[in-house]
Amino acid sequence: MTALHVERSGPASAPDVLLVHGWAMHGGLWGELVESLAARYRVHVVDLPGHGLSDEKVPDADIAAWAEAVLAVAPPRAVWIGWSLGGLIAQSAAHAQPDRVSALGLLASTPSFVARADWPHAVPLEQLTAFASALASNAEATLSRFLSLQVRGAANAASTLRALRASLVSRPTARQSAMQAGLKLLLESDLRDTLSGLDMPVIAMFGDRDTLIPVEAAQGLLALNPRLNPSFTPWLRVETIAGAGHAPFWSHSRAVCERLDRWLADAI
Repeated sequence: MTALHVERSGPASAPDVLLVHGWAMHGGLWGELVESLAARYRVHVVDLPGHGLSDEKVPDADIAAWAEAVLAVAPPRAVWIGWSLGGLIAQSAAHAQPDRVSALGLLASTPSFVARADWPHAVPLEQLTAFASALASNAEATLSRFLSLQVRGAANAASTLRALRASLVSRPTARQSAMQAGLKLLLESDLRDTLSGLDMPVIAMFGDRDTLIPVEAAQGLLALNPRLNPSFTPWLRVETIAGAGHAPFWSHSRAVCERLDRWLADAI
């Protein structure tokens, strides 16, 4: 595989922050978050394998292989911030090479995207399986539906959806193989043991109207790793964004930027 596409901004001497996007998206969808972070940090925005401007070859393996691909282009040590599937990849990287991940930010992301017997606050398995079948028959319609799901229930859903769609077409659409592989990761990855063992600054941010990752998942995170509890230390946090759906950094960019700024100031 050739090197993944990475865009960099911000002072070269500033602390490094790496952004990892979600399923079927690309690095151009981070919007105002990049500009906000680049005022104080060196921001690295990656396109995952087969997404956007990155090579079309996709790791034919588990989440660890995707994390390895991103680690290959990541700074020697950085704060990793992942959105949805990107959060799973960031968790895997933090587990594999904790010396390379100084802190972990999870936006609308948990250790298991799929609901399980002891992990109810997630997408039902049958729903995601049906989604995978729909992708195989009509990728364009499935991607459009997924964008709608990301903003469903949000306070400003219509305007956020328009902005997401406009940003998505600014780079090539994710390859069919990449989308299929990404869904496989979402279906199979269960990193609860991984997250429970992490010992680094973590922020997990949820939209209280997210229909994919319910805000109740925050309590599941606290149960997995007591170090996530704000009472344990001031730089390990679970945050809720009122009125936001699955893309809080788009619909509520100011609130997300402000909370990330406060956390980063303590975590780095």
